[in-house]
Amino acid sequence: MDELAGVTRESIAELDDSREKENLRKVEAALFVSGKFMTLKELVALTDVNPLILRDVLRTLEEKHRGGGIEVVRREDLWKMDVHSDFVHMVNRLATGNSEFTKAEQETLAIIAYKQPMKQSILIKIRGNKAYDHVAKFVSMGLIIKKRTGHTSEISLSESFYNYFNVSGLDSDEQNKFPVANDIKSEAEAVNSSNA
Repeated sequence: MDELAGVTRESIAELDDSREKENLRKVEAALFVSGKFMTLKELVALTDVNPLILRDVLRTLEEKHRGGGIEVVRREDLWKMDVHSDFVHMVNRLATGNSEFTKAEQETLAIIAYKQPMKQSILIKIRGNKAYDHVAKFVSMGLIIKKRTGHTSEISLSESFYNYFNVSGLDSDEQNKFPVANDIKSEAEAVNSSNA
């Protein structure tokens, strides 16, 4: 009987350890990507980590990153992950560089992502002739698939798009956790309605 109880205690300890590590990873990822101060309420909503456990997780992350190039910063009840102040001057040179995609290319890609599959002729009506260059770039990068259909082409996202941006098909609950997806949707709807 004691042996069975020992296995159970070990199993519970392993499960607890696994949950702790998972909570730590979720909160760390949220802070890393957000780039802004987040409230405990925002972190709980995003990560589903119990608020009482969250405080311990944040303290553990603070300790883990102390003295490193990245640190967990706390201001009152706000938290964020940031570059250590000793290295801000260095990374600012990187941050002021050019984006991988221009704003116009980002907007074109957002419309394709929202409306896909779509005819290239419709995209050109919405975005203008510069979209031909955008489509050519996206095809060369493997982000979209372009199939000839009559006098125009049909455009859709490729599997590489999802891998490149590390996304998959999001259901409506997941979309609400990613405000950028809603911004893209709103922008595409606004552009579409103004050109209708």
